[in-house]
Amino acid sequence: QLQAFGGGLVQAGGFLSVHCAASGRISAIHDMAWYRQVPGKQRELVARISSGYSTSYADFVKGRLTISRDNLRATVSLQMASLKPEDTAAYYCNAYIVDYGGTGRAYWGHGTQVTVSS
Repeated sequence: QLQAFGGGLVQAGGFLSVHCAASGRISAIHDMAWYRQVPGKQRELVARISSGYSTSYADFVKGRLTISRDNLRATVSLQMASLKPEDTAAYYCNAYIVDYGGTGRAYWGHGTQVTVSS
């Protein structure tokens, strides 16, 4: 249902984007979000965007990362600037999707790795 792509290796201070596309029998997509996780630590919320484009960010990324979505294409993206080595993690997209039958639940995409070298 959610396919993530993008990510990769970038030097500190650089720019990178990750993207995620939803597919399937979708009636509506409510909140979409990006989380990240490093080995041995809990997955943490990075940014969230509502279907009405309201956004919220974790304090550790404010001013550096921008979440956006395209409701027609059912995609969500995360543009990351001024990257730091501590931003290195697997990034996961998340979305609450309602199908044609009216059933809604949260879906996760597979992680896409972002590595920031110092």
